[in-house]
Amino acid sequence: MAEGTILIVDDDEVFCRTLQRALERRGYAACCAANGAQALALAQQEQPAYAVLDLRLDRESGLQLIEPLLRLLPELRIVVLTGYASLATAVRAVKLGAVDYLAKPVDAAAILRALTASTTDDRADEPAKLAPTPLKQLEWEHLQRVLAENNGNISATARQLGMHRRTLQRKLQKRPDLKRGLD
Repeated sequence: MAEGTILIVDDDEVFCRTLQRALERRGYAACCAANGAQALALAQQEQPAYAVLDLRLDRESGLQLIEPLLRLLPELRIVVLTGYASLATAVRAVKLGAVDYLAKPVDAAAILRALTASTTDDRADEPAKLAPTPLKQLEWEHLQRVLAENNGNISATARQLGMHRRTLQRKLQKRPDLKRGLD
C-alpha cells in the first residue's frame, strides 16, 4: 500500500468512484465525499495525506474547502479539479493553499503526479503526456453540465442546446467509457 490516504471530494458519484478505484489499483487508500460537510468529517476521521477537490460541488465551491481542510490538516496536499478552468480560479486555488489545479478530464496518473510532486517541481522535467479528450466524451460532459443547470429537465436542456428532445435523450444514453480517461 502506498503511503497516505487520498480524500476525493466530488459531487459526481460515478467520477468519484471511478477515480477511487483507479487510485486504489495504484496502491492508495481513497475515500469519497460529495460535499463540504462530508469532506471535513472524513478528513477528521481518516486524516488523509492528500485531497482532490472538485471546483464545483453542487451549490458549493471546492475553493471554500481549502482553508478549513488545511486548518484541520496543515500538511495536506490539495489538488483542485475543474471542468470550468480559468486562470483566475487557478491562481486563487494556489493562493489558498492548493498545490495544483488540473482541468478535467484528467487521468489518475496526472492527479498522482500533482499530489506527490516535490515542492521543487520535479514535473518541469517531464514531457507532457496529455492525450486529447475524445470528442464524444467532451460532448457528453457538456450535455450533462447543461442538463444539471436545468435541474435534469430534458426539454429545457434540449431547447437551450438547440436540439430535439429525443436527440438529446439518445446522446445522453450513449455514455462514453469514462474509465478509459482515468486509467
